[in-house]
Amino acid sequence: MSTMRAMVMTRPGAPDVLQPAEVAMPVRAGAEVLVKVHATSVNPIDVKTRAGRGASAAIRDYPVILGHDVAGVVVEPAYAAHPLARGREVYGMVTIPRYEGANAEYVSVPEMFLAPKPPSMSFTEAAGVPLAALTAWGMVVEVARAHEGQRMLIHAGSGGVGHFAVQLASYFGATVTATCSTNNVSFVRELGAARVIDYTTTRFEDEVQSQDVVIDLIGNVHDDTGTRSLATLRTGGLLINAPTGSWPSLLDDAAAAGVRATDYKLSPSGATLAVLSRMIEAGDLRVHVDRVLPLDQLAAAHALVETGHVRGKVVVEVARD
Repeated sequence: MSTMRAMVMTRPGAPDVLQPAEVAMPVRAGAEVLVKVHATSVNPIDVKTRAGRGASAAIRDYPVILGHDVAGVVVEPAYAAHPLARGREVYGMVTIPRYEGANAEYVSVPEMFLAPKPPSMSFTEAAGVPLAALTAWGMVVEVARAHEGQRMLIHAGSGGVGHFAVQLASYFGATVTATCSTNNVSFVRELGAARVIDYTTTRFEDEVQSQDVVIDLIGNVHDDTGTRSLATLRTGGLLINAPTGSWPSLLDDAAAAGVRATDYKLSPSGATLAVLSRMIEAGDLRVHVDRVLPLDQLAAAHALVETGHVRGKVVVEVARD
């Protein structure tokens, strides 16, 4: 085959800039692995990039294929003896726009960004894991160093990254307080949060103090959530912010409040994903898939994520399991 089916971004804009197209098959190079895509997912960074924010400044030419997450089957391994052999079920992620994304029938992925798919998971479930779970791991485990006795506030605890962050922080012993909307309070409590605050009825800063860490998945794009979070930290506490461009004055604001702060950027890691796979297989970590839509409804999937009210992940099915 020389071409494949894909959904391409024709220009920055609303979801309708995502259009079906017949495009050239990706050409594997170096230590990349050619994967037949069974499912992908939509992350906030995909939505921001499509709208002209996020990683859009690095896009040189259009059309471009988005889609960070991938779950599928190896068609061409990196080399003959590579453990991710032809026919192996894998999952992982690509970095957009340095690589073409997974909103297509095939994608070429650096082998270090992939791991074997957990046997207990379907492709649609697995596609909801990589970017969100790796981001949560980086923030909660690598930067915050979650441990017994630590007090951690996690915003947007029912979202893609948030629902993994709550599980990971609780697993490593932190006492978790999480914020979410009314409909998600029970869901977030079941994930392991010791306390859940409904942000629609309660000002979290009136109820939470002396936290060691805040995992900020919102920033100041809504109701000054980031700035209000500074008051919940103990002196010298740490705020970790992930959403791109959500809080430009983060470092200055934190310093003025007597606390520490950092943004966070994800580096894809198949090795870390393999650790998460073991947690999934042991029943210590799970993904919640809110909705599964076919590839030709990618624009609708983007519109859903853009509302900011998705529980867990929106997954896009490219091929049947």
